[in-house]
Amino acid sequence: MTVEVRQTTARDPAFDDVSDLFNAYRAHYGCPGSNELTRRWLEQQLDEQRLQVATAVLDHRALGFITTTVVPASLTLRTAWLIRDLYVDPVHRRRGVARALLQHVMDGARASGAHRLSLHTETGNTAAHALYTAAGFQPVTGLVLLNLMLT
Repeated sequence: MTVEVRQTTARDPAFDDVSDLFNAYRAHYGCPGSNELTRRWLEQQLDEQRLQVATAVLDHRALGFITTTVVPASLTLRTAWLIRDLYVDPVHRRRGVARALLQHVMDGARASGAHRLSLHTETGNTAAHALYTAAGFQPVTGLVLLNLMLT
């Protein structure tokens, strides 16, 4: 299956499909679903350029998405791209959609001169681990992930 991967804005015809997929992605992780709240949040993130979304499209239908954000890489005076979310509609999994989305982001990060491309995923997500390892991602050692919950 050959899909087209393209950047998506809140005004893109595929945005409604992406918003629905994003809501399904959240539900997959146990978050309460709300198509309207998800749509508004995603639209705000895109409009404020906090998040970029690329969508895999086949026959004008969104099959999956990947979100990224770009942050300064201070020590190298370059940037680092962070993959935040990657989701493919379960009906279209195991057909190369996630690989195409990941490759799109890897190509974009390289073309922009980014210093690195990073992501995190759950330890038990073996399908994601296999995808990322096959693409050349390697575990990071010597770092600790810390969070401060503000709400």
